[in-house]
Order: sequence, then C-alpha cells, then structure tokens
Amino acid sequence: MENMNRHRDELFMEWIAAATRGAEGLRESAPSRLKSRIYSAMMEAQAQSGPLLSLTEIKAGGLCVFETLVECSPVSESVKSVNFCHYCHARIMGEKWENAPIYWSHCPYTRFQQRHPKTM
Repeated sequence: MENMNRHRDELFMEWIAAATRGAEGLRESAPSRLKSRIYSAMMEAQAQSGPLLSLTEIKAGGLCVFETLVECSPVSESVKSVNFCHYCHARIMGEKWENAPIYWSHCPYTRFQQRHPKTM
C-alpha cells in the first residue's frame, strides 16, 4: 500500500510539474507563491498518510540548513521524519511573496523562486 501511495504522489508531482511548465511552452510558468502553496499542501497530505522518510534516508538528495542541523543532532529517527518545512520561515515567505528573499541551499521554496545563487 505504501508503494502505491508513493507512486500516486510521484504521478501527481509529475502532473503538477507538467502543468506549471505549460502546454509546449505556450503558457507562462505558475507563480512561485502558487507552487509553494501546492508543495506545502502536498507535504501536509503526505505527512497525514504516515511518517515521512527520515532525514537519514533522504540525505543523498541534499538537505536544507535546518534539516542538516536536525540530521546531525542526537534525536530519534521519528523526530527526523517530521515535516520541517511546516515550521520554516521560508515556507511562509514563499507562500506569501513573489520574489521572496529565500536563498537556502536545497530548499524547495528557493527553487520555486527561480533563483540560482552560486551557493546552491
């Protein structure tokens, strides 16, 4: 069942990505605020269906600065499975502002702002 849910979530993310790219480039990309709100809603829905992967399991993809701090802290794997984006100021700024001043490495809300600083 877990694999089915993960597959469904992956298909939904692909659909969202395709929708934000537009039909063959004819439409503009979705506003970063909308992308941020959609991502937040999806993370909340995924967290409600069960625990998220722990930071130890997702480390290969890169962790944001806050996740890195928690990952190296002496806490249980269940604590490392919390939706840290829910508590992060980057989520709030990303959902409220276009061109929000967010520059954290490996932060999805930074990617939605379409900034590519050298530190990323």
